[in-house]
Amino acid sequence: MKKSIVWFKTDLRLEDNETLVKAIAQSDQVIPVYCFDDSHYESTEFGFKKTGSFRAQFLLESLKNLDKNLRDLGSGLIILRDKPEIAIPKIVSEYNVSKVFAKREVAYEEKQAEQLVQTALFKLRCEFETFSSSTLYHAQDLPFSIKDIPDVFTNFRKKTEKDAVVRSVFDKPATINSPDIPQTILPSLEDLDLEFIEIDSRAAMQFKGGETEALNRLNYYFFETKNISIYKETRNGLIGANYSSKFSAWLALGCISPRYIYFELKKYEMQFGANESTYWLVFELLWRDFFRFMFKKHQSKMFLPAGITSEKQIPKSVSEKLLHHWINGTTKSDFVNANMIELQRTGFMSNRGRQNVASYFCNDLKLDWRYGASYFEQQLIDYDECSNWGNWAYIAGVGNDPRENRYFNTEKQAQDYDKNKNYRNLWLAD
Repeated sequence: MKKSIVWFKTDLRLEDNETLVKAIAQSDQVIPVYCFDDSHYESTEFGFKKTGSFRAQFLLESLKNLDKNLRDLGSGLIILRDKPEIAIPKIVSEYNVSKVFAKREVAYEEKQAEQLVQTALFKLRCEFETFSSSTLYHAQDLPFSIKDIPDVFTNFRKKTEKDAVVRSVFDKPATINSPDIPQTILPSLEDLDLEFIEIDSRAAMQFKGGETEALNRLNYYFFETKNISIYKETRNGLIGANYSSKFSAWLALGCISPRYIYFELKKYEMQFGANESTYWLVFELLWRDFFRFMFKKHQSKMFLPAGITSEKQIPKSVSEKLLHHWINGTTKSDFVNANMIELQRTGFMSNRGRQNVASYFCNDLKLDWRYGASYFEQQLIDYDECSNWGNWAYIAGVGNDPRENRYFNTEKQAQDYDKNKNYRNLWLAD
């Protein structure tokens, strides 16, 4: 009997999951696993946790939902607590597994972990295969090789839209044949050395993890409210759940795929019509693709002080006092402060807010951008490595921005986007 492992990572879904579909097709039995690696819960060199409480809570909810959805199909999820290169080979030996299927990684540390697992499996004569399942466009379908991808987004977007096609989605499996999988026991936040922090009641949205919640949100934002049809007009909003899609947290953990969103959007357009707003969501998904492909192209350069530039001089130190003021929302800018308090209390911030607080950090406070990126890594529910570090490098002028200085005047921005001070009054009230 041919047994395989499906190693779930940031692809916590059953709809459009090529890794799972291919494993089922090639195996008599499939064993789904998820590995809690302690290194994901340690502090970085910048003094922040790699995973904070808000995202960890969202992850635990997503895993609980994945386990339920797997059990509905006759399977279940095995939770491992160790480094994957140690934990996965143990399961391989225990179940006599001949192949491990996993999502393909692009970022530096994740690629290293993948390599360690592959090396350990090779010693056990166990195959290892990965699948690219995180982007809208498949890397193989791009009109350029990874090394030749334009470093300017507009050039990438125009040629990709013209010459590439989005692959169709993989249907959710009807059934999964697995050995008897014991009841799933998830770690607590305390086990991960974190404390539960309740999301502030003023939050734009009370995020809840899992594929079921992701699909509900998509159905609500598209078909129930038709808010997608006014997305371009509302996307710079600051208050409430519906000024933007809010798909980012579920996308980050792979509770929903960009391709699934794309084809549901096509169904919506067929029914209710396409406009600039419906296109703009695809435009944003393309930005997400772009940063992922940039990580594939530039690898660890994306974490260096000078980013993908070589000559740019940027500060390599940080003032603890200024950093403290920025984190706690006690700077000279009330607009920055309101956004930073929202992030601290909820794990979320609008796109408009993110650009402003990052610009203020880099250009007004003149601090090492990597500390800001690392704080976001700790705080954000929707943290996505490539988008976060790619966007921070962009604002800092060491990434993919063709403009010399991406400066946001926070006073003018506050006047433009929070003219009546509704947002600032909401978050600076206490």
